[in-house]
Formats: sequence, structure tokens, C-alpha cells
Amino acid sequence: MKHARPFVIGLTGSIGMGKSKVASKFRYLHAPVFDADAAVREVQGPNGVALAEIEKAFPGTTGPNGVDRPKLGAAVFGKPAELKKLERIVHPAVGKLQQRFRQKYRSRRVIVLDIPLLLEGQGWKGVDMVMVVSAPYHVQRARVLARPGMTPEKFAAVLKHQMPDATKRALADIVVETGRGRLLTFRTVRSVMRVVS
Repeated sequence: MKHARPFVIGLTGSIGMGKSKVASKFRYLHAPVFDADAAVREVQGPNGVALAEIEKAFPGTTGPNGVDRPKLGAAVFGKPAELKKLERIVHPAVGKLQQRFRQKYRSRRVIVLDIPLLLEGQGWKGVDMVMVVSAPYHVQRARVLARPGMTPEKFAAVLKHQMPDATKRALADIVVETGRGRLLTFRTVRSVMRVVS
């Protein structure tokens, strides 16, 4: 398959679907992976580039260790206008890190952008393939509720803010099933790498 390098795979999926596991399989196959969640932690962490703006917009939510997640969460959770304000600060900073990543790996055959809200935002416009990680609801629920501090109420609240899995699957170029064993998941990732490399 001939394509201007690199071929960009947009990796996404709802909470508890196994996206991190799929990303790790791409890394195992030597594809560089940009982790949007890690980038958010970086810009909000100690000396993060977004800290000063976040503190200005949400006083008392940052400190020497970066963003105080519980305080910032309380400031924006369930408040769409406040959440938008935070996104206007964080997203451009994360976007710059993504551009650096793309530049660093511009000569590679394949790169992967691991972006949880790829389809909810405009990120899908910058990729060549949308890959959605999915699993049956009962598998997703069991995975999420096994996380420390997670409750059924929190899980329901997260789902309410994410695009439904069925919609994501319909928009995908390829769906990776993670509820039917690791071997099938790995084979799917490996076959994609073979096609696009």
C-alpha cells in the first residue's frame, strides 16, 4: 500500500474498552504512539506549560505538583461552560506536543495517535485511518468498576460525556475487538500494520 509517509492511525475508544492494551501492541510492533492522555498530564504537571493559565482561570486548582485533579475536577465537572474554558487552555498545548511528535517521526512508515476523544472533536480530520477499540458492555463495565475509586455512578457520568460505542463503531475504518482474547486483538493490530506499512 503506497502512501506518503507516515500513515497516521487515529486510535480511539470509550472508557474501559482496552485502548491502552492496543496501543501497547502497536509499540511492540515498533510503531510510535502519541498518548494524548499522557500529553494532558504533561502540560498540567509540575512546571507544565498550561499551569499558569489554568490557575488564572480556576484559582486554587494548581500547586507545586501541578494541577490538583480533585479541585480542578470539582471546578469543571457538570459545568459545560467551565469545561470548555479548560479545554481552550489545554487543547492547544497538547496540540503543540502532537505536532512535535509528528515532526520527530515524520520519516516513519506508520504513527499512531491515541486520542480518547478523536471522534468527539476534530482530531479525526488529521488521520488516515480511524481505529475504534471496542468490547461488549458487560466486559467494559467490569473493567471500569475494577479501577480504584470508580463507582457505577461515576462510570455512568463518564459514559454520558462520551460518544456511544455503537456510533464510534459506525464511524470507524476498522474496529478492534478486545473482549475475545488477547491473541485476536494482537492479530488484528498486526494485520493492520502489515497493510499500511
